[in-house]
Amino acid sequence: MSKDFDYDVLIIGAGPGGYVAAIRAAQLGLKTACVESRDTLGGTCLNVGCIPSKAMLHASEYFDAAANGTMASMGVDVTPKLNLDKMHDQRRDAVKGLTGGIEFLFKKNKVDWKKGFASFQDAHTVKIGDETVTAKDIVIATGSSVTSLPGVEIDNDKGVVVDSTGALELPKVPKKMVVIGGGVIGLELGSVWRRLGAEVICVEFLDQILPGMDGDVRKEAHKIFKKQGITFKLSTKVTGVTVKGKKATLTLEPAAGGDEEKIEADCVLVSIGRKPNTDGLGLENIGLETNDRGQIETDHEFRTSVEGVWAVGDVIPGPMLAHKAEDEGIAVAENIAGETGIVNHDVIPSVVYTMPEIAGIGLTEEQAKEKGEIKVGKFPMLANSRAKTNHEPDGFVKVIADAKTDRVLGVWAIASVAGTMIAEAAIAMEFGATSEDIAYTSHAHPTHPEATKEAAMAVRGKPIHI
Repeated sequence: MSKDFDYDVLIIGAGPGGYVAAIRAAQLGLKTACVESRDTLGGTCLNVGCIPSKAMLHASEYFDAAANGTMASMGVDVTPKLNLDKMHDQRRDAVKGLTGGIEFLFKKNKVDWKKGFASFQDAHTVKIGDETVTAKDIVIATGSSVTSLPGVEIDNDKGVVVDSTGALELPKVPKKMVVIGGGVIGLELGSVWRRLGAEVICVEFLDQILPGMDGDVRKEAHKIFKKQGITFKLSTKVTGVTVKGKKATLTLEPAAGGDEEKIEADCVLVSIGRKPNTDGLGLENIGLETNDRGQIETDHEFRTSVEGVWAVGDVIPGPMLAHKAEDEGIAVAENIAGETGIVNHDVIPSVVYTMPEIAGIGLTEEQAKEKGEIKVGKFPMLANSRAKTNHEPDGFVKVIADAKTDRVLGVWAIASVAGTMIAEAAIAMEFGATSEDIAYTSHAHPTHPEATKEAAMAVRGKPIHI
């Protein structure tokens, strides 16, 4: 511990990047503090993001299975009755348990939680309210917040025009919900309220949903969600939203320009993306500039251009994903402690927790083709015995490999448990596996991941069950 500073490491932000960095730094023997302005730890992910949305997705899946006849087809006759208050309570319970768990881990590892907003005075000094704290190394892990739509005012308390936070808290099921944005958050939260009885219309500026994902996956997902009852207006932009009482009127026009149309809704969810949180950090006081996307650039070790200042998570370039932030949090703490912390940014899975789930890792087929010659193997879940038995026929697994070396470049899946299945692909790619390695690895029968094995076999044209 340096005598010149209050702490060895100070971390700004206690989301997945920040709290993990703080715990890891403390484990490595560094005197650590973490600044967080919320009343609870865990950041967006735990409080109003990944965790509560999964609680609502899971609960609404049960309701939907009972209401749409899936349970009846398996011999379970029920007529469900929605108790939305109770559904919200179990969501809040999940969040409370997990945020409390991090508080316990902070105490156990002797991490000091400084409550408030931090602002840089210089590269080793931050002001938190009336307190001034110094540290040898400072990590920026301030995360991201919802991108607003110009001219559209979000008011979560009214519950008419909401962001993802407000969409988790709706006190009753809207009759008609318009989701602006066909990305992960819009589709997940749109799915929740569609299952519970809302009519859901999704408006997307691009000509396809799920930007950044593999082309086959985007097409198939669109088909599946449409079949489930979500209406899509693609290549469409929202030019205005006006609220009158408990109703919103949206003005839409084709993305390429053209005649406008108006639609009414009880609830509008704005989910067009997220932006890095750097406002009020006092970056100008340490001469740290952001790039044209508002992100803080770092090197491979997560150092910024300012000596002693580091950054991880949504505030730096790369996908805005909790697990990416966590990996970077561990790596930055290890680098500060003089160890070697590495994140392989080429092997970071992404998952959409709808039903079925959608997951991918590595290159899309389109990206892989640009880099050279490839071979692709696909296997439908309809031909997977476990999926068929479970009445989960939608989707497929797709393995993309280099034509010459057979090395796996990307894996994409739509399946009820695709988010869990993708972990196998991540391990395989981390070890530089070929499609043959996956094809010749024994997979338990009957399980969903057998579809990954068969897709890997299909790369060389020899799946068994199709």
